[in-house]
Amino acid sequence: MLVVGGITRLTQSGLSIVEWAPLMGVVPPVGEAQWQEAFDAYKRYPEYQQLRPTMTLAEYRFIYYWEYAHRLLARAIGVVFLVPFLAFLARGYLRGPLLRRLLLLFGLGALQGLMGWLMVASGLVDRPSVAHERLAAHLLLAFTIFAVCLWTAADLWPTPAPDEGARRRLRRLHAGLVTFGALLVLQVTYGAFVAGLDAGRAFNTWPLMAGGWWPPAAWRLDPPLRNLLDNIATVQWIHRTVPLLLLLVAALLVAGAWRPAARAGGPHRAWSVALLAGVLVQATLGILTLVTFVPLWLAALHQAVALLLFGVWLAWLHVATRARLAV
Repeated sequence: MLVVGGITRLTQSGLSIVEWAPLMGVVPPVGEAQWQEAFDAYKRYPEYQQLRPTMTLAEYRFIYYWEYAHRLLARAIGVVFLVPFLAFLARGYLRGPLLRRLLLLFGLGALQGLMGWLMVASGLVDRPSVAHERLAAHLLLAFTIFAVCLWTAADLWPTPAPDEGARRRLRRLHAGLVTFGALLVLQVTYGAFVAGLDAGRAFNTWPLMAGGWWPPAAWRLDPPLRNLLDNIATVQWIHRTVPLLLLLVAALLVAGAWRPAARAGGPHRAWSVALLAGVLVQATLGILTLVTFVPLWLAALHQAVALLLFGVWLAWLHVATRARLAV
């Protein structure tokens, strides 16, 4: 779902369907007349008028199908969740914390659908693209849903009882994981800003930006805080810099997990190596995506690995949290 959403964004297909029809939108246009009607509706909005005035119907069908696939997949996920949920609920299998967690997931899914439409609607007014802040909110909600799913599944998995000294030994490791997670969420947020502003198509060199470590005109907007959200140079610089902090924290986590005095145990050592490797792979993909001017396949892979890295971090955090709380 996240990869298809990323490709939808990268192919600039997200504004191709200009109405929100949760039920009727399941069926795509059928026949030349319906396709022309959908294309004519698209022509009324800024993206066509300002960026694609020469687009043909065949080209429109291409971007339509990417957005349609994204929406159809969202509906399918909703059905796959809701049908067994109602069946298990009717049989009394769901109660207590698990029921509350699943209700939370249902609410997050509904909110994500609404957020997706609000994002699309921001590009149907007076600008030919979606608001990057709403794009970031849409992406962060996707990561949140993934996190709740993974954490809930991990809660149901049996865990061996830790030794009595686990709480004290894992305290620093747990704090490091929380720090890494905060930086990772910041990086994902600025990744969405880079995508929404098309900032990846500027300053396509590494490690320098326009020949220097600090980009020109990084604080040209007023008030100054606007630069953190709307300035392409500043946004890209932050997205370049946070991985260095992630790499540092990941290296410290490896050192902490492998320190003999810590006695963190084999699982934590394995997770630490996986996390550090994930950061290195993701940073390499990011650099390659930048210097090759954002090819579709590489940018999509970069986004997919971001979710994988997030999953590795969250799984290790769950292991460390349960070990501390179980003492």
